Amino acid sequence: MNKMKHLLIVALAGLVMGSCHKIEVTPNSLYTEEVFPKTDAEFQSVMGTIYTSLRGHYSLGYWFAQELSSDESILPVYGGNWFDGQGYIQLHRHDWNKDHGWITTVWNDAYSIVGLCNQTMYIFRNAPDGDSKNTAIAELKTLRAFAYWELLDMFGNVPLDTVYPSPGVQAKAARAQVFSFVESELKSAIPYLKTATGSSTYGKVTRWMANALLAKLYLNAEVYAGSPKYNEAIAACDAVIASGNFALESRGSYLTQFYPTNGPANKEFIFAIPYDPSTSNGYLFHGRYDLNRNLGIKYRYSGSTPGNYSFNQIIMNQTSGNGLINSRPSGPRATLSSFYNSYFKADPNDIRNNQWLVGLQYWSDGSPIMVRTTKKGYDQFYTGADGNAEYIYHLSIDSVIAARLNPASIDLGNDEVAWNMGIRNIKFYPDANSSSRNQSNDAPLFRYADILLMKAEAILRGGTATNGQTALSLVNSVRSNRTTSAAWTAVTLDDLYAERAREFTWECWRRNDMIRFGKYETSYGFKTNADTYRRIFPIPTMAMNTNPKLVQNPGY
Repeated sequence: MNKMKHLLIVALAGLVMGSCHKIEVTPNSLYTEEVFPKTDAEFQSVMGTIYTSLRGHYSLGYWFAQELSSDESILPVYGGNWFDGQGYIQLHRHDWNKDHGWITTVWNDAYSIVGLCNQTMYIFRNAPDGDSKNTAIAELKTLRAFAYWELLDMFGNVPLDTVYPSPGVQAKAARAQVFSFVESELKSAIPYLKTATGSSTYGKVTRWMANALLAKLYLNAEVYAGSPKYNEAIAACDAVIASGNFALESRGSYLTQFYPTNGPANKEFIFAIPYDPSTSNGYLFHGRYDLNRNLGIKYRYSGSTPGNYSFNQIIMNQTSGNGLINSRPSGPRATLSSFYNSYFKADPNDIRNNQWLVGLQYWSDGSPIMVRTTKKGYDQFYTGADGNAEYIYHLSIDSVIAARLNPASIDLGNDEVAWNMGIRNIKFYPDANSSSRNQSNDAPLFRYADILLMKAEAILRGGTATNGQTALSLVNSVRSNRTTSAAWTAVTLDDLYAERAREFTWECWRRNDMIRFGKYETSYGFKTNADTYRRIFPIPTMAMNTNPKLVQNPGY
């Protein structure tokens, strides 16, 4: 690392120690004309901290808030395991409060990204003018716009803090005002953003990522700002389509685009967050959360071994596990049978069905996966005198989730029956080459399939069709690359809603879709709460205590 980069990074580290809402910090610059960034690589080296923050934010707090509050995913309790202060089950039941841990984390993460962007733009203010600086500023504006899009989507009215040093704590801006800010930032940034795709810009903001975010903003404009902008959404989608840089993955490669080997070669990825198992800052733990705990050996989950468990043991037809000793996937996260039955069972020809683990499980050679335990270890409610006798069973994942211990806390119990409940998702396929639980699967935030389905939806909702594409032709273009079943002859909004469920499972879009389609208050699983104010989350207590100008969101 040369002296200029070292000084920039040290100076940035000093700046980011302060909150974006504090004003008592007087910025001191280490810069002279000789150490300002000048080249694209030098600007990128300073912005790396922001991308690192986004990586850690997306795969944990953001994922839980978006997915567990929808009908797509549930994280139950297993005999007290994973109760964690009710944080996961509150999201499912829609009875979270202003002290909810993950909601607080999401707020803090988003504002941390805002603060980092503000501070980095402050660093760049006196850098030499030119294309590299213009592109870097545009990239920062887009990243900040993404953070504010999250905030307006999840919290509604939020403070707009856009300068560094901050002038002080801000009152909440109206949701429509935040919408307008995100819109204007993206539109001003787009002309200066890079248009190249592939390795040189993979995982970085490009013009196409900004247009995809703009399309998402416009598609939800009626929710966010009270007025539809469907033609604007179509125009933003058309910008991505017209670039010619993206295409749908075929039926044969739909699932592999989410595998640990994914990366710049994936032609659907418009913007993805790269993950690396050698990095501990930003965990993609899908294998840990999503695999049934008896399936670690089959899927070569890091740490899985053929035994050494206190109450159950895989009966092996393979010789060893992989990685760390005496560890295995936790397996707490599942989907509801109602979600699976509604969207996946009807079409056996759809490749997207293969992301699910349900029913009897087999080794790769077709032989059954057998588990050795005791009668009591299999079923904790077994009352026979031979409860400690050996019991061997064929592993089967039950689609039904039953709260056998405590319905209020969604506690299933702590035995094999409980841990085998709930259909598991392996879309982000376990990383067999990782020596830790961290995976190398990159997570796409925006895919080309979303562009096509957003345009189809905008047309169905009243937007003007363009370029000879209709809602039906757009949906069928996606489906023709997912299933061998016949093309649809008509499409409704409900059809499109179901198609989005199939296409974007586990990709953090379900909550957003449910709200836009008016489905968020429906009952599913253990959720009966129909409070409409829960379409936005509460302002966390921590933020209220820090900023006396904040007013709590209605209902909280």
